[in-house]
Amino acid sequence: MLTMSISSSVMDYNGRRYHRFHDGEYIFPNDEKEQDRLDMLHHIYLLIQGGSLSTAPITSPNRVLDIGAGTGIWALDFADQFPEAEVLGIDLSPIQPNWVAPNCRFLVDDLEAEWAYPSHQHFDYIHQRSMAGSIKDWGALYSQAFENLVPGGWFEIQEFDVWFHSQHPDGLAEDSAVMRWQKLIDDASVQIGKRLNCAAELNTRLEKSEFEDVRCQVIKVPIGVWPKDLKLRLLGFYLQNQMSDAIEAVTLAYLTRVLKWTEQETKVLIAHVRNEFNDNSTHLYTYCRFMCGRKPGRKPGL
Repeated sequence: MLTMSISSSVMDYNGRRYHRFHDGEYIFPNDEKEQDRLDMLHHIYLLIQGGSLSTAPITSPNRVLDIGAGTGIWALDFADQFPEAEVLGIDLSPIQPNWVAPNCRFLVDDLEAEWAYPSHQHFDYIHQRSMAGSIKDWGALYSQAFENLVPGGWFEIQEFDVWFHSQHPDGLAEDSAVMRWQKLIDDASVQIGKRLNCAAELNTRLEKSEFEDVRCQVIKVPIGVWPKDLKLRLLGFYLQNQMSDAIEAVTLAYLTRVLKWTEQETKVLIAHVRNEFNDNSTHLYTYCRFMCGRKPGRKPGL
């Protein structure tokens, strides 16, 4: 474990800022624009779950680990909700705030490296969200989470599918910009060994792991204000705005670094894709998945 300043751990590329610590392990930017997007995504997860930070049946956790903490907003909210819990967030980028609740702290670390927590500091709950495209070996991640939980502790994964569909009877047209784009970024992510569109596979992996009482919620989420239901329209509004920012953040490195497109070619495609996401007549949607499993055994309060 180590701490690191932002100035010593970042690099610029295509006009966006990226982390330098273990360069390439996380392919998305970490600049202020991306931090704003991640905070909006946090709000979207809360809207989907009616304000709940977790779906695992936890009541009074003592030690909590947030892996891939990002801006730290989930960990900070969790620390506020459970003031008796000690909450630790880890991430490759030191972009979390310096002023935090006394029961919350952050460390720069690579969650795919070996975890170095002593057995007497194992966790009651481990949380991971929006890490699709950043994990090379999900089985190894599951094993490390399992080993670092107390008996009866819960491991939870929250992920969006990075694959989009249309509500129209014929579905999303094969020649649409969105269809072409999602095939390209998925192919690029496979080439680097960290598939982006992997959320649908994660529950099966969890069921085949050592965890028990595995649970999964799959929720259809609209993109845009095309639904008639007011709650879905609000959710679709936020997700559409989030996607408008996400397209550049997700696309730049995959197309220019992996597929060797020029920056100009990449930005032309980004513009076409953004236009389709912002067109409510396309009736786009995707799925959000909430998965959790329990380590065998019981501990009072969990």
